[in-house]
Amino acid sequence: MQLFDLNQEYCRNIEREKEAHAKSALDEISYINRSTAKYHGRCVSTLYVPKMFTKEDVANFHSLIRILYGIFDKVISQYGKDASYRSLFGFQKELEELILRKMPYKSRIPIARIDLFYQEETKEFTFCEFNTDGSSAMNEDRELNHALKLTLGYQQFAEKYRLETFELFDSWAAVSLRIYGEIRGAKEHPHVAIVDFMESATNNEFEIFAESYRKLGAECEICEIRDLRYQNGVLYGTSGKPIDMIYRRAVTSDIMKHYDEVRDFLLAVKEDAVCLIGDFVTQIAHNKVLYRILHHPETQKFLTEEENAYVKAHVPYTALMTDRHLPYDEIKNDKDRWILKPLDSYGSKGVFAGVEYDSVEKWGEIVDAHQKEGYLAQEFHVPYQTKNIDFSKGADTDFLPVSNLTGLFVYDGRLQGIYSRVSRGKIISTQYSEIALPSIVVSEK
Repeated sequence: MQLFDLNQEYCRNIEREKEAHAKSALDEISYINRSTAKYHGRCVSTLYVPKMFTKEDVANFHSLIRILYGIFDKVISQYGKDASYRSLFGFQKELEELILRKMPYKSRIPIARIDLFYQEETKEFTFCEFNTDGSSAMNEDRELNHALKLTLGYQQFAEKYRLETFELFDSWAAVSLRIYGEIRGAKEHPHVAIVDFMESATNNEFEIFAESYRKLGAECEICEIRDLRYQNGVLYGTSGKPIDMIYRRAVTSDIMKHYDEVRDFLLAVKEDAVCLIGDFVTQIAHNKVLYRILHHPETQKFLTEEENAYVKAHVPYTALMTDRHLPYDEIKNDKDRWILKPLDSYGSKGVFAGVEYDSVEKWGEIVDAHQKEGYLAQEFHVPYQTKNIDFSKGADTDFLPVSNLTGLFVYDGRLQGIYSRVSRGKIISTQYSEIALPSIVVSEK
C-alpha cells in the first residue's frame, strides 16, 4: 500500500461523483466554521482530501524519533558539562542559568512537535523545525478529523479501508502526570496550571487539555503567566489556589522578552516550588542554532558514526548570518536554494525564502538586510507534492498540487500523533497561507 496510490484513489472517487463530494464538503466547512479550531477568532482552513499515512509510515516515524531523541539527549548532556560547548549556543546568561538547573524528573523533552519534509515515495525526510517549546495545534487535528467524517470521500474510503486517527489530549495529560509523579513529594491529585501569555494563547485548546487533566483526578486552571504570585515558598494561580504542576505553553523567547514581568513564576521555578513540565532545557533543541551545532566538529566528536550520518542526511546545512565562513555570494546568487530564519521565533515569523522572490536583486536586498545577529541561512528543501481539491467555492473547481509538511507530536520521546499542513506554493507557514489537513492512518480491513 503506497501513499501515492491512496491519494490517487481518493481523487478518482471524487472525480466520479464530483457534485456529491462538493456538497458534502460544505458540511465539512460548516462544521469547521462552528468548531473550536480557532486562533484569535480565525478558523482553520482545510482542503477536501485528507493527509493519509500507512502503518509503515508510522513505523518509520517511530524509528526516526528514536534516533533523533538519542542525539538530543547527548547534546543536552554535553551542554550541561562543557562550558566551551555551551558557548556555541550563545544563550544569554539568565537563560543559561535556567537551563542548567537540576531537573526533578528524567524527561528532558516531555512534549514536542517535530516538523519535517517527508518524501512519500522514497520515505526519505529532511527536518524543518524542532518545536520543543510551546508545541501546539492538537485541537486543529482533532476538529479537522471530526469534520472529515462528514464527507462522502471519507465515508467511501471507510467502506474499503480501516481509517484511524490520533488521540492527543488524554494521552498528554496522562504522560505529564506520570512525569510529575517522579518528583519528590508528588501529590496523588495535583493542582495543575496551564500557563501562557494569553495574548498568544490557543485558549480553546487549553480548555480541552484542562478537561483531560480533570478526568484523571487533577484540578486544572488556565493562567496568564504574568498573574502568577509566589509567596512563602508557594506559587499561586489566578484562582488563588497553590499550584503543584505547570504545563508550560509560554515559549522561552517570550519569557525572556518579558523577564521582569514573570519574576514570580521564575522564582518559583528556580526554588523548585513547582514542577515545571517543559523545563527550560527544551530550549537547547528548540532554538534553530542547533541545526548549525549538529554539524559542528565538537558535536561530531561525541555522536556515533550512525548518528553523524543521520545528521548529514536529514539536517539541512545551516549557518549563522554572521558566520565568518558563510557562503554569502552563493546565498545571494542561488536564491532558490536558501531560506533565512530567525534563531528563536515561532509561527514562521520573520522567515524569508528565496523561491518567493522574482528577482535575484530583490532577494539580494533581503539577504543584505539580514546579515546580522539573530538570523541564520539554511538550505531550502522543496516539499513533496500531492493532489488536492478546494470545494469552498463549489463543484466547478479543479485538482491542484499542494506542498506538504508533516509534524510529529512526540510525548516523552514517543510518537503520539501527526499534524499535517500544505500550501499551494513551496513555502508552508502561517505567513504564506498554510492550510491544515486532517491526518489519518489507512490500513487494509
